[in-house]
Amino acid sequence: MHINLRNAADKSGQGRAHQVMVSTVMGTFSGKVVVVTGAGRGIGAEMARSFAAQGAKVAVISRSESSCGAAADQINAEFPDSAKAYAVDVADYAAVQDLGKQVIADLGAVNVLVNNAGITRDGLLMRMKDEDWSDVLDTNLKGAFNTVKAFMRSMMKAEDPRIINISSVIGLIGNAGQSNYAASKAGLIGFTKSVARELAGRAVTCNAIAPGFITTDMTDELNEETKNAILEKIPLKTFGTTADITALTLFLAGKESRYITGQVIASDGGMTM
Repeated sequence: MHINLRNAADKSGQGRAHQVMVSTVMGTFSGKVVVVTGAGRGIGAEMARSFAAQGAKVAVISRSESSCGAAADQINAEFPDSAKAYAVDVADYAAVQDLGKQVIADLGAVNVLVNNAGITRDGLLMRMKDEDWSDVLDTNLKGAFNTVKAFMRSMMKAEDPRIINISSVIGLIGNAGQSNYAASKAGLIGFTKSVARELAGRAVTCNAIAPGFITTDMTDELNEETKNAILEKIPLKTFGTTADITALTLFLAGKESRYITGQVIASDGGMTM
């Protein structure tokens, strides 16, 4: 059992919540350039679509050329010429630095960077392979380092620059069978706070979101006993939705959050309070 369950849309009302959210703040990011990693599907794709719906030019980044291409095509079908796909492995430093130059050349100075890319390689520590540890740390933690390095100079010159890192409550509390994932997400929190301090003088804010149990197609497969056991740990007695995480991301990316930096905001139904 783990909490990295945020890769698909909620089938029970999330669409309506998403439409309401977008309609109330249409145009908030007009003229802004937004980069979203891990945007080929699930929460990342929804974030990218939401930014485009509010007027942003969005760089849709994924390791898979087919998935980021399909996500960008879907966004452009609704909001013409608002999204451009870039296939890159965020764990590859040199490739990400080249990507940064290309995105800036194509779209302009970056206003918002959302580090959403992440993977899991779950297993008990005693049986965990070296590559399972390295792959998770390289994608989830080093990947954020790589993208910040690629875009930070551009962001220092941009209007309302924001960096948002998607961590996890596992980075706050740990979880058996996820020592690699927990380490990567805890490291991302420390990275967030350090970046916030370093870039505050340039008015670049950097915050992290720590999602808890989020409704996905994976949670749909859980039996009732398992679901009830999970819900017992959540004071609000309900799972979150990907729309909850997207809404928080949009807030932290907006002008209203200008005085918030170096923070970790858990969207977890009270699980870690």
